Amino acid sequence: MRRLTSVLLLLLFFLTIAAQPKHEVRAAWITTAYGLDWPHTRATDPQSIRKQKQELTEILDRLKIANFNTVLFQARTRGDVFYPSAIEPFSSLLTGKTGGNPGYDPLAFVIEECHKRGMECHAWMVAIPLGNKSQVNSLGNRSVVRQKKDLCVAYKNEYFLNPGHPGTKVYLMKLVQEIVSNYDIDGIHLDYLRYPENATTFPDRNDYRRRNEGRSLEQWRRDNLSEIVRYIYKGVKAMKPWVKVSTCPVGKFRDTTRYSSKGWNAFYTVCQDPQGWLNEGIMDQIYPMMYFQGNNFYPFALDWQEQSNGRHIIPGLGIYFLDPKEGNWKLEEIERQLYFIRKHQMAGEGFFRTQHLMDNTQGIYDALTDHFYTYPALQPPMPWLDSTPPSAPTDGTVRQTEDGYTELTWQPATDNDTQNPPTYVIYASDTRPVDTGQAQNIVAVGIRGTSYLYAPLLPWEKKKYFAVTAVDRYGNESEAIQL
Repeated sequence: MRRLTSVLLLLLFFLTIAAQPKHEVRAAWITTAYGLDWPHTRATDPQSIRKQKQELTEILDRLKIANFNTVLFQARTRGDVFYPSAIEPFSSLLTGKTGGNPGYDPLAFVIEECHKRGMECHAWMVAIPLGNKSQVNSLGNRSVVRQKKDLCVAYKNEYFLNPGHPGTKVYLMKLVQEIVSNYDIDGIHLDYLRYPENATTFPDRNDYRRRNEGRSLEQWRRDNLSEIVRYIYKGVKAMKPWVKVSTCPVGKFRDTTRYSSKGWNAFYTVCQDPQGWLNEGIMDQIYPMMYFQGNNFYPFALDWQEQSNGRHIIPGLGIYFLDPKEGNWKLEEIERQLYFIRKHQMAGEGFFRTQHLMDNTQGIYDALTDHFYTYPALQPPMPWLDSTPPSAPTDGTVRQTEDGYTELTWQPATDNDTQNPPTYVIYASDTRPVDTGQAQNIVAVGIRGTSYLYAPLLPWEKKKYFAVTAVDRYGNESEAIQL
């Protein structure tokens, strides 16, 4: 009896920490570099353009089925981009040639398709690296190395923007501004915003001598990166304050009292100070690249959460290590990390990379759809930016259509930010009033418009009662209208 009680208590523990939260970031990195996740087809004629688009929508459909709510789409790789830019050329991966126009705007397309599916789309931008000599030469005269020679340095057979040059933050902000001002983007996600690892001979000594102001080389470099973050964050908020700014730093900030980083961390190895960015309030979300197991994961994940300053900590999980050719991790390792993230009430998790979700490597996609992500989830709110919810929708109706759907309609809600109409969340249950605090009652999120057709996958899952709420771009949710 005592053993049975212990087993039941252990089961209850795991069921409790696995309980699906109502608010959770569920993100996937769609890697365009080298065509790793997309695109696999070159857009050279109407048929191949359709196929290239279809490859992307098939990915988004699979993510939607699995109740993902965030796509981190790689819009800039190394000096080339996946949208029509006045600053940098189109990536050759779109058409087979550098600067080739694919016949459509991939960034506009992915944003629209994400929003159709109730998902956010963030522009993932590689910041500092510019590629090797071959990559730079392939970009020709449009390469930043030729356009802005004074901002660029060569180091170990690669080119980099120089974080120590004041013009670098201006250049990066122009790229960010191009996206934020021209697209209905939900976030800017900065990658490789760091120095190369242990770069003692990085060629920035002349800049250091002119601008160090008594600081050590390492602290000056950290301050350079922090100034870039500060400049971009404030610039984005001045344009569209609801657009999230995030980054994916090295997964260990520095040594903790619980465990050593073993000489490899963000603060010392690559001169990043992301906890400083959190404390200063110049970052909305952090996706630390926590591609580790065991004690190399858990103490450092706790450290991020404890130093979050109320911002969103979203550990990046290295599911590519499930691949037998990469690390042959067991699925249980990722599952334990998911349990841990929820137990400690972090804001969610990101998965690197999408192809391993599509391939269901070691059963990861099935585990998410069957266990961890069985219900949709809302985006966590951002009260440091705005905490006023929109008004509730009004005049809701329910009507059975001739083809078996349940049609829900309502009158629109209003928000204190008149630039952005709210989106809507649909809840359903067999009891009235519908409890909108329970994740299992969520039917759909991110609905744009004032109607929804409800049809459960299985007839016996059909619900009797419905509720609708409005959600603004900051994640604030209105009171519910019961239908």
